[in-house]
Amino acid sequence: MRLFTAVWLLLRGTFHVVSGYLTIRLRFPRLSMAEREAVVQNWARQLLRIWRIDLEVRGEPPMQGPMLLVANHISWLDIVVMHAACYCRFVSKADVKAWPVIGMLATGAGTLYITRESRRDALRTVHHMADALRAGEVLAVFPEGTTSNGLTLLPFHANLLQAAISANAPVQPVALQFTDGPSGEISLTPCYVGDDTLVASIWRTLTTPGVRAVVSYGEPQYSHARERREWAEELRQSVDELRVSSKFPGA
Repeated sequence: MRLFTAVWLLLRGTFHVVSGYLTIRLRFPRLSMAEREAVVQNWARQLLRIWRIDLEVRGEPPMQGPMLLVANHISWLDIVVMHAACYCRFVSKADVKAWPVIGMLATGAGTLYITRESRRDALRTVHHMADALRAGEVLAVFPEGTTSNGLTLLPFHANLLQAAISANAPVQPVALQFTDGPSGEISLTPCYVGDDTLVASIWRTLTTPGVRAVVSYGEPQYSHARERREWAEELRQSVDELRVSSKFPGA
């Protein structure tokens, strides 16, 4: 029965992804930016519902920009979860743009791309991020640079914080956690780290009922003339504190 259910969820999710692809190709050219943002958020929420993933939002998501969100990175689900909680434009590695279907979805959702191996491209991305922040947009980055299991945090890279410094925009720490709904214990089911494959991570998620995504928003903060590496470390501490408090709400 669990196998049958997982296959059915996979088929429904695939249909939903294709539907999103067609929406971007056919409807987006006729929609305003605000309408596109609402469509992206609604699409993300529907995918979570289809795949039986509950969403819990703690704290105050930004209602408007400028704002740079910095979050820990656990899973392929992180972007879907954050879009479902609050629309934002992500900064992602450049090769995602070439992925079949996923690249179109990411581009349609407003993703900015960066070639991490190229210092010149990184600087270009920072300039584009600063321009977007000055225009009042909400951006999101994963400063760990890769996924971890969510039990600990990797060091935060500081380079992209320069965009917030240049635009004099606030940065809001965000902690992501996946838990077992009934028990509230941390769930490693959606993790996508190390030797994990995307297919294996998706399959674990679809065969494990009761997964809950918890998104905890902290207080926005300005650089206040802090050097970006120092600021990155303080933001990492803020995300870690949010992560711990999401495990123990009374802490």
